[in-house]
Parts: sequence; structure tokens; C-alpha cells
Amino acid sequence: MKIITRDVPPRAAWALEQGGLHPLLARLFAARGITSTDELDDALARLIPPAQMLGARDAARALADAMAANQSICIVADYDCDGATACAVGLRGLRLLGAPMGFDRVNYLVPDRVTDGYGLTPSISKRVKAQGADVLVTVDNGIASVDGVRAARELGLQVIVTDHHLPAIKDGEVVLPQDCIIVNPNQPGCGFESKSIAGVGVMFYVLLALRAELRERGVFTAQTQPKIDALLPLVALGTVADVVKLDANNRRLVAQGLKRVRAGAMPPGMTALFNVAARKPEAATGFDFGFALGPRLNAAGRLADMTLGIECLTTDDALRADELARTLDGINRERKAIEGDMRDQALQMAEEMFDESEEPPPALIVFDPDFHEGVVGIVASRLKDKLHRPTFVFAASGAEGKENELKGSGRSIAGFHLRDALDLVAKRHPGVLLRFGGHAMAAGCTIDEEHLETFEAALQQVAHEWLDAATLQRRMEADGALDTKYRRADLVDTLHQEVWGQGFAPPVFCEEVQVVSQRLVGEKHLALKLKHQGEPVDGIWFGHTEPLPARVKIAFRLDADEWQGQRRVRFLVEAAEV
Repeated sequence: MKIITRDVPPRAAWALEQGGLHPLLARLFAARGITSTDELDDALARLIPPAQMLGARDAARALADAMAANQSICIVADYDCDGATACAVGLRGLRLLGAPMGFDRVNYLVPDRVTDGYGLTPSISKRVKAQGADVLVTVDNGIASVDGVRAARELGLQVIVTDHHLPAIKDGEVVLPQDCIIVNPNQPGCGFESKSIAGVGVMFYVLLALRAELRERGVFTAQTQPKIDALLPLVALGTVADVVKLDANNRRLVAQGLKRVRAGAMPPGMTALFNVAARKPEAATGFDFGFALGPRLNAAGRLADMTLGIECLTTDDALRADELARTLDGINRERKAIEGDMRDQALQMAEEMFDESEEPPPALIVFDPDFHEGVVGIVASRLKDKLHRPTFVFAASGAEGKENELKGSGRSIAGFHLRDALDLVAKRHPGVLLRFGGHAMAAGCTIDEEHLETFEAALQQVAHEWLDAATLQRRMEADGALDTKYRRADLVDTLHQEVWGQGFAPPVFCEEVQVVSQRLVGEKHLALKLKHQGEPVDGIWFGHTEPLPARVKIAFRLDADEWQGQRRVRFLVEAAEV
């Protein structure tokens, strides 16, 4: 592991400090590209206007017409946290804006991960029509559902696609669903600046446009219009859980959501999820969304039925929300057990691909017939983190009539665009990839089992061509040394109040420390007594068991724990340069 210290542009840091920021925050923000305090203004008025999102106004007009005609609207969601929150935002938002609620007027449908696969398929369109819908709205999916949209249109459904994924590409050309309204900042011709907005954010913007449309039609005035900012806790949860880049617009959405959560203004289901996760909403951070609430919702889509998660987020009955949150918590425990077994087995299989004295191959592909399809993405992420290689983990498809198909989920490292790599494999080996899609850092694909070796060789060839030794070297960016005057519990709280995440990394400091003592706790964590700049401080390295040398350069986050009524700063070790 190589620990690299981020550059801090001195003029930017000085300007931020002169603008009133704490010196430590000024340094951290400057290192992340912030040059003025204006960029840190998280006011709702600073959000990018919905008019910039191509298709949002058309979608708003279509939804307003449907509401006026008392037509039935069906939301087709994805089965992850982004899809669940986007669906909940859509349902709650339409209710706030006056759509007649009830199963026969505004309802939703979630594809089954195993039997339906991903996205709007022709069979899903038929089910939507059979429910009596007039308008089909996708959330967090649909941009690549060319056949599903065509089937829906042939059935007489009006289709509104809201998505944030990249469109399909065929023969070098972008392929979009036809004869429908598309709202997606990543479609050609869309000038919306925040290309990394999550699916839940796209749906929120459609609702902003719908409210403006209803205002123009005289349904509301600026004074009487509903305050849909009540949806922002859900927007923040889905944005963080989907690990999209936290650009300025996304940071504003998350910051606004966190403010409301800390004030207790959130749906009962979110309150219940905080409770079962033993987290405090009044001190909520993005970490809670990404590692406490998000996984419990995702578990439903992986192992059970995401309707459990969506109902948890949409019910206004606190008792029902508590019941559903406990159910989701139980499913998540089951997910952890399955994941742990699969991770150990997959890691052993991956390590058998090379000798201990060798470097791992440039890309890893792992398959076992007993792997659970719902957990392959998490296991791929764990392997990627452990071995620092682009990784695909495959499981057998459980869908009827597709017993020979394998479904794979991949995770990548910086410098290797996974979706583009799959596109190149598809071009070089036509027919090997039945379906694929995704982003730079995460992607999925479906192949026939007989083509697994071909796919493995092809992906490794692309990785060999694209990845050099420097990229394959595990690196961690850090923020340099921590002055002892900043090693205070109140400053830990100050740091935790800010919005950190993908593309806007949480503060990680680095420097050489003395290891006074070390011991294993819980058989899998390393508890440390350290000397930091000559002063004692506790530390812990979760999930690490190898002992450290007496003096070592570490990368660490700051945390504050309470002991005998006193709050003390401790170091959460992230890496060591040994």
C-alpha cells in the first residue's frame, strides 16, 4: 500500500479560511477542488434548475395531464436502494402534488431480480397493463429497455423513462427507447451539469418540474404549492447508497436531506431503520445512509422482495414501519451470513489463480454454481478491495428457461472503466455478452456458461492493455499530518457534520506513529495504543489482524468514543505503509 498525500492549493485554502471556514476544513476542502465558499452553499436555491434537465418538462406535462384525466400511473422501480427511494419519492411526491392515491390510481411494481432480471422488460410491461395502468413511469432504469418500452407502447401505455444510467451502444451508436419521454442527464443533448445524479435525484427533479407545471396551470400558487422538500431525506439516502459522485449539486441534495433527518423530519420508515441499526438520527451522517440504512434496504432486493423496502419508506404508520424495518434487519443479517461464506470461498478461488509470490492477474473472474445471485455484487466489491483488481463474480441464473445463463456483477478500480471494457469485449467477441450495462466503477453482464472462459480471457486481455503497474499499485490518498491541536472531539463532530462520500472523500490523515501496544479484539480487529507526535492516543483497525511494526506510517480517520462519561478521540486506521 502506498499512501499519497493530497496537494493543497495554498491560495484556495487561504481564500476559504478568509471566507470564514475553520482552518482544518479550509485545507480539506481546498484539497478536494473547492476554491470559494460559494461552492459550499447548500441552499436549495443553489440547486441546478429543473429546466436544464432534458425531458423533465415534457414528463411534467404528461403527468399533469394524467392527473387531470384521473388516469392510472404505475411506477416501475429497480430493486436496489436507489430504485426503492426513487419509487418512494415518486409515490409520496405525486401524493403531495394531488394525484389520486390508491392501488387503482398510483401504484408501483418492482421486477424480481431472479425471475424478471433488470429493467423494464416486455413481460413487466404486460403486467403493468394488466393492472390497468395508463401511464408507466420507470425510476432508476429504462434507458436501455428498448424492447420493454416498445412492448409497453404497443399495449397502449404512455411511457416516461426516468433514469441516470448510460444508454446502450450498438455498433458505436447510442440506442435509445423510442416513442417515449426520456428524462436522463446522460442522454445525448442533455445539458444538465450534474451527470452523476442518482436515479432518486432524477425523479425528484421530475417532481420539481411537475410542481412548476401545475403552478402554471393555476392548480397552485407560489404561496400554496406543496413543499416537496419533505422528500429530501429519501433523496439523500438513495444518492449516498448508490455511491454516485458527490458533485456540488449532489452534495446540496445530501446536505439538505441530512438537515431534515437531524431535525427528525423524515418518513417513519427511515426513523425505524435508524432504530434497528442503533444509529442516532440527530447525529446522522452520510456514513449512516451508506452503511446502515442502505444495506438493509438493498438486502430486500437481493434476497427477498424490494416491495418490503418500498412499503417501509412509504407507510405513514409508525408501527407498520417498525415491523417492516425489523424484517429488513433480519434479511440483512441473512445477507451478511451468505455474503461471508461466498466471500471466503471466492477469495480462496481467486487466490488459487496465482502463487503467493506472484501478483494477481490484471482482472479477476470468479464463478461457483452455488453462489447466490443477489450477493455477487457485494462479493465482487470485497474481492476488488482485497486484491485491487477489476473483479467479476458470477452466479447461475435462477430464471426458468435460462438455466445455462450466468449473471455477473463487476466492480472496478480507478483507471479502468468497467462498462467501456465490457463494450470492447462485446465488439471483439460478438455473441459472448448477452446483455451488459453499468458505469465506470460498477457493471453487470449476462453470459452463457459455455462462454465463461472466453469472457475471462477477453476481460483480462483488456485489463492487460489498459492497466499499467502504477494503476495496479494499491494507493490511498490522504490529507497529510494532523496537528495535535485539531485532535479534539468537537472537531470530530465538525468534520462529521459535513457531506463526504464518493468523489468527495472523507478526511483521512496520514503520518508516522509509534505503536506502543497492540492486541486482537473480537478475533478480527486490531486494537492499538499509539503515540501521535509524542502524545498517547487509542486506535483500532477494523477487519485487520496482522501486527504492525513499532514505527509505521498509517492512514487514519478521526472518531470520538465515550468512556466513563468522557469523549475521547481515537484513530480509525484505514491503511499502513509497510
